Parts: sequence; C-alpha cells; structure tokens
Amino acid sequence: MDKKRENWGSRFGFIMATAGFAIGLGAVWRFPYMVGVNGGGAFLLVYILISAIIGIPLFIAEMGLGRKTQLNPISGMRKLEKKGSIWVAIGWLGVAAATIIMSYYTMLIGWMLAYFIKMLTGQFSGTTAEEIMTIYTSFTSNPVEVMIYTVIMIIILGIIVNKGLKNGIESCCKYLMPALFVLLIGLAIKSLTLPGAMEGVKWYLTPDFSKIDGGVILAALSQAFFAIGIGFAGSFVYGSYLDKNNSNLPSDATIIIIVNTLIAIVAGLVIFPAIFSFGLSPTEGPGLTFITMPNLFSKMAGGRFFGAAFFFLVIIAGITSGIGFLEAITCTASEVFKVDRKKAVWIILGVIFILSIPCILSQGPWSGIKVLGKNFFDLADYVSGSILMPLGALLMALYIALKWKFKGYMDDCNAGAGKFRVQSWWKPIVVVLIPITVIIIMITGLI
Repeated sequence: MDKKRENWGSRFGFIMATAGFAIGLGAVWRFPYMVGVNGGGAFLLVYILISAIIGIPLFIAEMGLGRKTQLNPISGMRKLEKKGSIWVAIGWLGVAAATIIMSYYTMLIGWMLAYFIKMLTGQFSGTTAEEIMTIYTSFTSNPVEVMIYTVIMIIILGIIVNKGLKNGIESCCKYLMPALFVLLIGLAIKSLTLPGAMEGVKWYLTPDFSKIDGGVILAALSQAFFAIGIGFAGSFVYGSYLDKNNSNLPSDATIIIIVNTLIAIVAGLVIFPAIFSFGLSPTEGPGLTFITMPNLFSKMAGGRFFGAAFFFLVIIAGITSGIGFLEAITCTASEVFKVDRKKAVWIILGVIFILSIPCILSQGPWSGIKVLGKNFFDLADYVSGSILMPLGALLMALYIALKWKFKGYMDDCNAGAGKFRVQSWWKPIVVVLIPITVIIIMITGLI
C-alpha cells in the first residue's frame, strides 16, 4: 500500500483527467447509441435535465466524500461510519460496478484499437455501407482476434496505472482531451454538410414527448451516471487525491459535467447527421460508432487520416476512463486488503480479463446464450449501469439526507470554493427530490 497519497499537480490537470475519466467511451460510444435506441431528442432532453439536477449535486458529493476522507470509498466510508455499516455499501457497490464495467470496457477499447489499425491500413477505403457492416460483424464475432486486442489494452492500462497519478494520466490528458474536442467539432462540421444531414439533426435535437417513459428515463439516468462518473468509485478516488485546502470542488465538478455533456452532444452531431445521410438506422445499438464512423470517413477527403486520428483519440479517451475504473479498484484493493499496489494492479487485471471472456464470446460463439433476455455483454452493461450505479447513487443521496446532513454536505464541499458554491436553496433538491426521483426512476424502469 502506498505510504503517501498523491495529489493532483494542477487544477487544469485534475479537470482534464477527471473529464477524461467521465468522458471516455461513455460520450463517444455509449451516448450516441443510447440516444439512438431511446427516442432521439426525447432521450437527449431527459439526459440533460438529469445531468444538471441530479448529476451535479451527486458528483460534488461523491468527490467531496473522497476529498474529506482522503481514502478509497470502502475505507473512507468506514472512517466516516464504521465497518459493517450499511453506508459502507456505497463503496462496495461502486467497486462492484467498476469491476463489471471493466469486464466489457477493456473489450471495447480493444475494438477501438482494432479500428484504428484498420483505418490506418486503409481497410475501409472505398467500402460500401454493407461491406462496413460485414467487417464489423466479422471482427466482433472472432473471439481470438478480439481477445488479442483486449489483452493489449489490459497491458497498456496496467503499465499506465503503475506509473502513478501525475506522470501518467494527468500529463497525458492535459493535451489529448482538448485535441479530442477540437477534432470532434471538425468532424461535426463535416458531417453537417452531408446531403440530408439536417434530417438527422432534427431527429436528434427535437424531443418527441410521447417516447418518454420509465425505460427511457432509467436509460437516461444510467447514461448520466455512466458518463459523469457517479456510483462506480472513480469519482470518490479522484476526489481523494485533491488537496483539502486548495481545491474548488463545486466549480470544478460543474465544469467537468459541462465539458462531458458538450462532448457527448457534439459526438451526436457527428454521428446522427451521417446516419440519416447514409440512410442507416439510428437504432443500430452498440455497433453504431463502428458502423457509422467508417461510413463517414470513407466519404471524406483524407478520410483515412481523419479516421485513424479519430479512433486514436477515442482510444485515449477510453484509456483515461479505463484508468479511472482501474484506479478505483486498485486503490481500494491495495488499501483495504493491504496488498502491494503493483501486485494488486495485475491481479485485478487478470480477474477483469477472465470476466471479459463471456462478453467477448457473447458477440460470437455464445451469441445465442441469454440471461434475462440479454447476452453477457448487454447483461454486464445493464447490471452495472441500471442497477448497481443507481443503487449506489441512491444510498449516497440517502447518506447526505440522513447522516452527512445537508449543512455538513454544504460546508465540506464548499471548503476552498469560489463564487460558485453549494447553496442553501439546494437543500430540498438534494435531501428530498434526488432520493425520491432516483427511487421512482429505478422502480419504474425495472418494472
């Protein structure tokens, strides 16, 4: 176990690294396909509202608990309460969610690496939409090839996490996250100039209120927690690396959520105009990015270069998120079980690889095996995103209301804050609205 906990080197580095953890594949891969299968503009509207009303207070709370305790979520909650307390489940649920997410997240980053290589070597040059679909299906259903790329990404994650906080993730994100945003804006401009693109924009930005039901709201809640980083321990751990006396938590947390939301919206403006221009279906599901983006790049001048650059930067975004998940699990394991940090990293990654095998096989040989009507990939996403994360967030909201109390939450999180602070008028939102809303959304969505 580390004798001394590291701190972030700079405010900008913390914001970029935490934004990278929050953004990752959640904004560029998961958000567009969640929009596609949940009603377009209706989902987008609910997502934005949930991010603002529920996401910001809970994100501040989770990072605030980390900063307050300067420990991992399990040890931190034990410090605030006691071992065996129900509130310690906040930490356990978060670590469990992070572990399950990593079981398919490493596979997805491996997909990104494969597509980067395919773009770089010109495998999509001159291809039709049908041929791109064939390439996607052929690749994802080949477990050996996918496992090779998955192992490569697991090794890269292990090496980076062992390098520490400042020299690895922070220095990398300072440059790569702004570059990702600039490139996405450029691609969105290109996509918006395609014939028929405005139909996609209209579908994406115009809410159809008849499509809003419990399932859509639960999906939006799940996506908000997934994209922001609520309920799977990473925000808690990243907050624990903040200096108690020299950090502006409310402002930084809000900036991170705004950046995350903007990148997700821009990613949609890259993908959905292109979908309608190519005559594809927006309900493509998890393969949306891997089918639509090659279509877009195959039609662009210099598309091979831009496509390779796009998938490279998405790999980096995925890695920054993967590091956040892995750091949360590693930090917890090394501190709770008194395991050497370097050993913990590789043991955890070994477990994650074993857990990833069913997700990999579910795209090929095991595609016919269903649990609760879902393959292993979809099941892992559903359990982590629609059950564990909301449940952990609900416990956190109840902890604020019943144990931390609103005044304690406000005072602790406002320490070091500037003009933007947790305000007293937030109390009914945090203490009443958020817990009731999360309970209703979970019950309605699950039923």
